[in-house]
This record gives sequence, C-alpha cells and structure tokens, in this order.
Amino acid sequence: MHYNEEEKAMWLEDWEQSGKKAWVYAKENGLIPQTFVGWAKKRARIKSGFVEILPQSMAAVTQAEILIEKGDIKIHLPAGFKSRDLGLIIEGLRVEL
Repeated sequence: MHYNEEEKAMWLEDWEQSGKKAWVYAKENGLIPQTFVGWAKKRARIKSGFVEILPQSMAAVTQAEILIEKGDIKIHLPAGFKSRDLGLIIEGLRVEL
C-alpha cells in the first residue's frame, strides 16, 4: 500500500507517542517494518536539519544561473550570488517547514 506524506506523518506521530520500537510498532499496525523504519530514519534526518541530496538531484550550473533541485523544490540563483545568501535562503526554508 502507498501512503501519502500526511498519512506517513500521522503514523510516525502515533509511533513516537507509543514509545515502542519502530519495528514492533509497524508489525502491530500492519505496516511493512522495513518501510516504516525508513520513514522514521528520514524523519530523524529532517528533524536534525540534514537532508540527503542524491547525485541525480545535485546542483546544475549554467552561465545565467545556478539551479538546485531536490524533489519538487527548485531554487534558482543568479550565477554571481554570494554563498552566504544561500545560507540565508536555506535558513528561511527551514523556518517555513
């Protein structure tokens, strides 16, 4: 079964409140344990501020701009931007999440 992000968040919140190990919680609730543990690991990385960027989503550089893509998120920056500005952009995104 495929769950959307809202459903995954609901399962993960319920699991965190249960105090059980992810594997046990998943089995008790009819979820695939390996999949559920993957959700939990991803949530922990996001909470820690770390987001894995896989090779296919690395930044692409053109003469006019720098494009950073991760999933549905695209950030377009002018080629001459200052690196500290990228930090401010990312910090602003973190506040929105």
